Amino acid sequence: EPTSTVLLGRDGGLLAAKIAADQQWRFPALDRVPAKFKIAAIQFEDRRFERHWGVDPFAVARALREAVRRRRVTSGASTLSMQVIRLARGNPPRTVPEKIWEMFLALGLELTHSKERVLSLYAAHAPMGGNIVGLEAASWRYFGRAPESLSWAEAGVLAVLPNSPALMHPGRNRDRLRAKRDRLLNRLHAAGFISDSDWPLARAEPLPDAPLPLPAHAAHLLETLIRDRGLAGR
Repeated sequence: EPTSTVLLGRDGGLLAAKIAADQQWRFPALDRVPAKFKIAAIQFEDRRFERHWGVDPFAVARALREAVRRRRVTSGASTLSMQVIRLARGNPPRTVPEKIWEMFLALGLELTHSKERVLSLYAAHAPMGGNIVGLEAASWRYFGRAPESLSWAEAGVLAVLPNSPALMHPGRNRDRLRAKRDRLLNRLHAAGFISDSDWPLARAEPLPDAPLPLPAHAAHLLETLIRDRGLAGR
């Protein structure tokens, strides 16, 4: 997929960016996912991420048990690796053969890529509401800063958002988004990632409003570089 063209300063700070060719704000994948988002995403989406090989047999068994008990599918048992595969394949219909193929491809992904790379691919391509895709673009558009500077509450919002990206729409579903974020913050606190003193402060943080404009400190330079050097991506 095409990525936004991003101009960084010598210190790595964002100076300007141009939207991708498909009109999505999608920044190139980060070399390393910031710790707070990494922890939040794993705790929310795939708590055995560090221990499985792309497919979580316990999650599969739980999903099968729930499907038999309720006579309908209530859990897809998708790992972060399977979600990367699904995003790469354009979110095809959720069928049993497709799910089996996803599992097979996820095993291959984990055999050829490190866990850090898998998480980086997920963070770069996860839907974050509207035409905002990926952690870095969402961090700048919703909070006005790089993902390395996010608070636990902000990282929690972006960790739960790919599960229901429509919840970010300003003026709608705000209670549901806050509830999902707070449940994740509770889990992070219970697991010892958030201290007793920081936990209530994190829950008290407000949700982001409408997306913010990206920095435009060197917009003309960016356009000149794109024109003269044919730049695309970072």
